[in-house]
Amino acid sequence: MVPNNSQLGYKSAMKIPKRIQPLVEEGLVDEVICQLMSGKEATVYMVRCGENIRCAKVYKEANKRSFKKAAQYQEGRKSKNSRRERAMQKGSKYGRSQQEEAWQNAEVDALYLLASSGVRVPEPYGCFDGVLLMELITNDEGDVAPRLNDVSMSAEQAREDHAVVMVYIMRMLCAGIVHGDLSEFNVLVDDYGPVIIDLPQAVDASSNNNANSMLKRDVQNMTTYYAQYAPELAKSKYAQEMWSLYENGELTPDTELTGLFKESNQAANVDTVLEEIKAAFAEEQARLERIREANEG
Repeated sequence: MVPNNSQLGYKSAMKIPKRIQPLVEEGLVDEVICQLMSGKEATVYMVRCGENIRCAKVYKEANKRSFKKAAQYQEGRKSKNSRRERAMQKGSKYGRSQQEEAWQNAEVDALYLLASSGVRVPEPYGCFDGVLLMELITNDEGDVAPRLNDVSMSAEQAREDHAVVMVYIMRMLCAGIVHGDLSEFNVLVDDYGPVIIDLPQAVDASSNNNANSMLKRDVQNMTTYYAQYAPELAKSKYAQEMWSLYENGELTPDTELTGLFKESNQAANVDTVLEEIKAAFAEEQARLERIREANEG
């Protein structure tokens, strides 16, 4: 859907930002219409590419980003190029540039993967010199789709959209990804429902030690928001249900979630474990003492 001319303001297209200028010279972008938003990791512009209106997400340089604890998100990410991987680990100038490129490409890779996994995300068109070109999400009137935090809804709509988002989070997990920063500010809402955005920090579910806690936080953020309109949602335990099924190899893209989960009553008692360790240590010491005495005798 191409946005309305009156909404886009063709006659007052803005000056082309320095970072987008190379894309104009390459013929990838014809015009920068306006700035849509500026966040902690990037500035997003509305651009015209031929007859199509798209988004251009300009990533901020690493020293200008305010995204906290980036190392937690990058844990488990591996480069297919061994030289590049070594450079990234050493933190050389080349390594830092490669790490920055990997950070930006992570979103492109995640968008392609999730789109093919049944998750509604903007269609990506490629990342060029730190600028991601992707689909502009609009409503049926052609206006830019609002973020979830700017939308009010009925209890029925909240329950319906919450269920959709839980399915998206589940399918992301099945694809091996946890969003890691999901909230009402990273979801757009068009006439067909929620659309997940902002994925450069997406983590590898199987190799990142923080994946489970991030999944719980993503689910909690979304549940808390929708529970404003449908309070009963606050009692659901989708994150625990998903992770338990995932760990047991039982989670599929078509799993019918219930939001119910019963904590195991067989959780280890720390005091009991410590006592068993002490007992084993004492037994080993006694065995060594018997051996020593036998040798001396």
